[in-house]
Amino acid sequence: MPAHKPLVWLPACHRHLDLSDPGGYTVLADRYAAAVCELGLQPVLFPMAGAGDVGNLLPLVDGVLLTGSPSNVEATHFGALALDTDLLDPRRDALTMALVRAALADGTPLFGVCRGLQEMNVALGGTLYQRVHAEQGLMDHREPESDSLEEQFAERHEVLLAPGSAFAQWAGGTRAQVNSLHGQGIRRLGEGLVAEAHAPDGLIEGVRVTHASAFAFGVQWHPEWRHDSNAFYARTLEAFAQACREHCRRRTQ
Repeated sequence: MPAHKPLVWLPACHRHLDLSDPGGYTVLADRYAAAVCELGLQPVLFPMAGAGDVGNLLPLVDGVLLTGSPSNVEATHFGALALDTDLLDPRRDALTMALVRAALADGTPLFGVCRGLQEMNVALGGTLYQRVHAEQGLMDHREPESDSLEEQFAERHEVLLAPGSAFAQWAGGTRAQVNSLHGQGIRRLGEGLVAEAHAPDGLIEGVRVTHASAFAFGVQWHPEWRHDSNAFYARTLEAFAQACREHCRRRTQ
């Protein structure tokens, strides 16, 4: 075992939660950090990091977990106009666009969850549906806002997993039930991404980076939620954790 816990970088979100404080707040949902800790890893944040800091900070960590967020990836990153109703986070966008590319180039394990999947896709040149629910033939993948968290994160639909894929291995088959809490979704895949999980309406829900030298996957659902009671979620997270442990051994030798 490494002398210390492998370190996992969780890029934070930025919010203006207090109108009297123009500096804003750095925000991270506890469930992501808790899941990392429960895997025997140590979550780390670099609250004011920007794209120019990635080269110095990435060698210090053993994995990158791109978390979900209420904010959307700004549409200008994929050649569209942002909608007036979008909640945006330009500081996070600037960091994660650079971080995705650097992690893949460096061989640092990378796992994107919900917004994190979308960040991976856009960073690699892909595009997004800005309102999946407004697209003809696609389902409404958003959570019911008035429901409790337990109801919002409950399993909502099936995903179809590519035979022989890591997803099918983690699920123990080619079908699994997942939660669904997103408004954006993948329209055109980024370079080097292959779709290995789809919703019943055909929307891409899970990807693998084909040219990656380490773990590099993204999912549209939230495996961090109640992963202790969902074997598919648990195996997915454990595969990421194992890749981080292996990276830590190499980095500290």
